[in-house]
Amino acid sequence: MPTPPPCKSLGRQCRYLDVTLRIGKLEDGPESLDHEATWLLGHTDQIDFGRLHVRKGELLVDARLHVPCKHFKEGEGRARCRAHGFTGRPPARPRRPDQPRQLGGNRFRLVDQRRLVTRAAVDVKAGLPVLGTNPCLGAPCRTADHTRGAACCRDLQVEIMCTREETRLEALVRARQSPYLCKTDRDEEDSIESEMISACGYLGEDGVACTLHGRRREDGRPAKPDLCSTWPEGGDLFHPGCVFAAGQRGSRAAGR
Repeated sequence: MPTPPPCKSLGRQCRYLDVTLRIGKLEDGPESLDHEATWLLGHTDQIDFGRLHVRKGELLVDARLHVPCKHFKEGEGRARCRAHGFTGRPPARPRRPDQPRQLGGNRFRLVDQRRLVTRAAVDVKAGLPVLGTNPCLGAPCRTADHTRGAACCRDLQVEIMCTREETRLEALVRARQSPYLCKTDRDEEDSIESEMISACGYLGEDGVACTLHGRRREDGRPAKPDLCSTWPEGGDLFHPGCVFAAGQRGSRAAGR
């Protein structure tokens, strides 16, 4: 069993974690970074996004991950850490900021030139005949918490900046409640990757359709991130119930 994080008392780390997430390298170019950042910063359901900034040639964003520690239990105004035995009043619930990504009409919050800004995104399909339907409408796909529909838009992979020397931070990440933040692994010396459930703020009222689909930015670029613009292919992993699975087993990789 993994070693519990070295906490000294009940505190805010019981409810959430403040981290820095990697988006990409500046050498990838501004268009690629805008797409990657718009995709990541769209997943606002359980993530509060802060400042976008550049460090050592990489685009990063400060973020608060609203996933409690698996050792934290509370009820009737009292809390307890099952790992260390701490008891007392539960830490205060954080006040979450408004993070709308859809502003009504053609206006959205998008990342443009490494800044989160309000931009118009014109629907180029308006007035044109519909050539097909969204194959994901009505699909029984589901995320690991058994939420049904648009599973690819409800979970994602996040890359958390965390060196090998930051042992407390890594322990806190690994102690989050599964499946809301889980499958933490290290492939880089300065970061770890985890899967997280946090739905996208660009989902439409039906909870399945993407409100950016078919829209273009004012400069002509697609508003919808590249990562969201391709259907899965053979060899991909699938969420349970995915219409593209064609009898294949396993869950499709988070973050599509």
